[in-house]
Amino acid sequence: MVTKQGFLALAPQYTTTSELLAASARRRGMEVEVLGGAAPVRRGAHYYGGPAFAARVAHDLGVALLEPSDDWLSTLPYAYTGRHIVMSTLSEARRLSHPAFVKPPREKSFPAAVYATGTDLPAGPDAPVLISDVVTWAAEFRLYVLDGEVRTGSQYTTFGRLDAEPLEGHRHEAAVREFTEDLLSTCGESLPSAVVLDIGLLTTDHGTAWAVVEANMAWFSNCYAADPARALDTVLRSAGPRTTLTERDRRFCRHLGDAHPAG
Repeated sequence: MVTKQGFLALAPQYTTTSELLAASARRRGMEVEVLGGAAPVRRGAHYYGGPAFAARVAHDLGVALLEPSDDWLSTLPYAYTGRHIVMSTLSEARRLSHPAFVKPPREKSFPAAVYATGTDLPAGPDAPVLISDVVTWAAEFRLYVLDGEVRTGSQYTTFGRLDAEPLEGHRHEAAVREFTEDLLSTCGESLPSAVVLDIGLLTTDHGTAWAVVEANMAWFSNCYAADPARALDTVLRSAGPRTTLTERDRRFCRHLGDAHPAG
């Protein structure tokens, strides 16, 4: 029986995050269903999983998938990014003659990485990309944001190496929250009400500085060492029934025709 909170539908691919979220959902009385079997898809769901599977089932589930705009990072003031970032195309990026960090704005159709020149980029059809200066992150944090408030978070790397540690009690917690609160007070309206925000500590010639790494859809993000019960609140809003979609979030709702398979 579907509770008044609906139920959590999971893509068939197992991840540690889907297991943690499922356990949290069950503890609060929600039904959890792993999709992909013979049973028909039911409406009124919340969803967690990849965009490729979402493209197949989101319409039947009646789910509204919230995500930041492709160009969000490139529109932020330099004070929040600490580096120059432009929205471009893969064909333009292939003309680069110097090292740059190049990534797809949504799914990982090719590896997000530093490329020595544009000729090192992989072959493939032209597509939007973000191009940024090459920087060094001393630490990176994933934050689950709901209605402009950080609900939970986790450090996930130090100097590019996986190093998961809860935000709560972390030595950088106060600085992370202070930077994020300032960012959200200035630019929060440019993000969905439920979103995952990655920020990090940049190392520069002049010391260190906090900056935005990127923003991601909460319905397809690894929670690392974040509190899964608190993360679930953000996930449920980020991919919930279309009947509950607010006017504020309407412009962040993914068109189902845009749910391209991930690479």
